[in-house]
Amino acid sequence: MQTQDAVPEEELSSASKMLIGVLVVASFVMILNETIMSVALPRLMIDLTITATTAQWLTTGFMLTMAVVIPTTGYLFQRFTLRQMFISAMTLFSAGTLLAAVAPGFEILLAGRVIQAGGTAIMLPLLITTVLGLVPVHKRGKMMGVISIVIAVAPAVGPTISGIILDSFAWRVMFWLVLPIALVAFGVGAALVKNVGATSKPPFDAISVVLSAFAFGGIIYGLAGIGHSSEGSSVPVWIPLVVGFVALVVFVLRQLARQKEGRALLDLRPFSTPAFSIGLGLLAISLMTLFGALILLPIYLQSVRGLDTLTTGLMLLPGGLMMGVLAPFVGRAFDRIGARPLVVPGTIVVSAALWLMTLLDAESPLAMAIGIHVLLSAGLALIMTPLMTSSLGSLPRDLYSHGSAILNTVQQLAGAAGTALFVTIMSNTAASRITGGTDGISASESGVQAAFVCGGLISLVAVAGSFFIRQTSQESTDAEPVAAH
Repeated sequence: MQTQDAVPEEELSSASKMLIGVLVVASFVMILNETIMSVALPRLMIDLTITATTAQWLTTGFMLTMAVVIPTTGYLFQRFTLRQMFISAMTLFSAGTLLAAVAPGFEILLAGRVIQAGGTAIMLPLLITTVLGLVPVHKRGKMMGVISIVIAVAPAVGPTISGIILDSFAWRVMFWLVLPIALVAFGVGAALVKNVGATSKPPFDAISVVLSAFAFGGIIYGLAGIGHSSEGSSVPVWIPLVVGFVALVVFVLRQLARQKEGRALLDLRPFSTPAFSIGLGLLAISLMTLFGALILLPIYLQSVRGLDTLTTGLMLLPGGLMMGVLAPFVGRAFDRIGARPLVVPGTIVVSAALWLMTLLDAESPLAMAIGIHVLLSAGLALIMTPLMTSSLGSLPRDLYSHGSAILNTVQQLAGAAGTALFVTIMSNTAASRITGGTDGISASESGVQAAFVCGGLISLVAVAGSFFIRQTSQESTDAEPVAAH
């Protein structure tokens, strides 16, 4: 194994800054691409002559691929160098984007999306692991603030960007615009990215890979099925959920047995660190709230208020921009005062915003919806960076890659769970109102309000849990960062 010279704790080298910058740009483009298709589905149904259930696979397939690949990244980052993983991720994403842009039909377009997702699943854990390895402890908050822009803002602005593009251009333009940005990031990264840390040769466990695919893929597929149950499905949603949870139990037992000998595909020892477990739990609740709101607010604005897709996307843009503006400042504040002084008020603001959303109805001023969404985004901005930094920073260096893999897996599960929960409550409530003779708009209004009440109740759990977050920002006492070389 190779060793690297330590970077002085008070300074991050120019090469390291450039490396992180390239990874941030590449990650942002990739995560943006995860939600950019949501607004385009109705157009694709017409152009490709496919049903809504079939079109939904363009987003479900992306999520499934992410859920299957991300748990393996802990192993991959030990086995391969940073440069090898970067080139692999960018090659997959660029090739998938090109394939999607020229796709003659649905099947090739879906293949392109799956290939894109394979690259995306590698890139975000790669970014987080690199930051943890390079950045001194007292400066991690600032850098993780930038990463939170990638995680939270990119999915939020994706539908807005796609709405603007689709208002004037064909759906293929979404891919043709993304491709040159990806290629530039690929070229610059290939020239700049050096290897960080040392590699090892842990044994490959094919059985764990298969179990992981069934576990996380089954759960994500089942949750996505719940969220879109109104569109019909040939497979009852309980089947993939049961298969997923059974496979997850077996997967966990296998990892616990193998990690004693250092042979686990996904080392679960990070869960033995209370700071990591508590922070991850609160982060999961926050992400459920984020993705649930991203689903419900467009439904409210379109089904209850009758707005078109482009206007809806533009109304959600201020909230996404708010998170982007606040994230770096929150990161710097974390470096000075730690997590708890930020997370406690953040969870309270999020909870207040969700309860305010329960008041939205057909007569509410549109400015009220925008304002509440901005308030929600501000609260989430106070939460995301401190939770990511404090939970991952509490781990020893040899568990960074596995902690990052766990965090990103939970992100996918939380997003799918939040979407499924909010949409299910909304749909069931609306259906019961219609059965009782209520008109469609009023039924949708009641459904959205009921879902936000559920979100408000969940947010109270986060408020209580926020007081258990560690106060200090100096979470890690491990070795100093290593230099890119």
